[in-house]
Amino acid sequence: MTVALEAKMFNLITETMEEQVKYKARLTTESVETVNQMSDEQKRQQQKKDALARMNINTLYQCIEQTLRKMRRKQEKAQDLSNEEVFNAHANTLIWVANNIVLAHQRRKFVVDEHNKKVLRFLLYYFNGCPLAEEVFPSRGYKLHKHIMLQGAVGTGKTLLMQVFSQYLSITDNPRFFHNLSVTQMVNYYTLHNNLDRYTFNEEGNKGFKCEPVNICLNDIGVQSTKFYGIDTDTLTNEFLHARNEIWTQYHKMAHLTTNLTNEQLKQKYKDGFGRLLDRFKTYNIIPLTGESRR
Repeated sequence: MTVALEAKMFNLITETMEEQVKYKARLTTESVETVNQMSDEQKRQQQKKDALARMNINTLYQCIEQTLRKMRRKQEKAQDLSNEEVFNAHANTLIWVANNIVLAHQRRKFVVDEHNKKVLRFLLYYFNGCPLAEEVFPSRGYKLHKHIMLQGAVGTGKTLLMQVFSQYLSITDNPRFFHNLSVTQMVNYYTLHNNLDRYTFNEEGNKGFKCEPVNICLNDIGVQSTKFYGIDTDTLTNEFLHARNEIWTQYHKMAHLTTNLTNEQLKQKYKDGFGRLLDRFKTYNIIPLTGESRR
């Protein structure tokens, strides 16, 4: 929870308490003016109304207080990467994950160089909710509340980077953990189920209209254009992006992306005639990855 949000919650509680005091004062004044005009039955009814009103106000205050306590507990669990020692510990953990989990079967090491060093710092801050993320590339306008889109040529390490962060977030029990998936996997799911529910709202098996969307990274969008049972991958990706925008707005769950396409190619491939999809790319931190192939 940010300082600004905590301040808003504190102000809300304070305002509620002030209203409670004002309400009691008003009741006292009104009671003095009207008590002599009321019958015993009317007095009893008024006392019941006053007691109910006070109970409702107290309940509201308790709800806000409980919410604030939950938010504080959540913040206490968060890692403070503004402390350089803490940041370095997380950076070392990330590299350990890359070398000992993600790349272990390839028997090669993760390379940090001038092409990915600042991106790694940004992503470490970003996935730990640290405001310093927005200062790593100050001219680009990156924001903590936006999705991630890694953009670059084939082999520059986009998918690998997201694989590493997915594993790192998993072992550190980070609420920003995401499932790292591919367009090919999504198409296969659609072929089997004729929908994208698990990749979007995740309603199947739930009662009523309950949705349980999860954080996802969809890799290599725009690469394939193959048709499956009359529907191509571009159409499925369009549907995925439209749905995930609603999920981001309503449920605050992320849909990160990686792509080989340039900004201009993205515009051409995902224009829908209304500008809606292109406009939704504004909710992404579009991060270029440069350098030679790492494969």
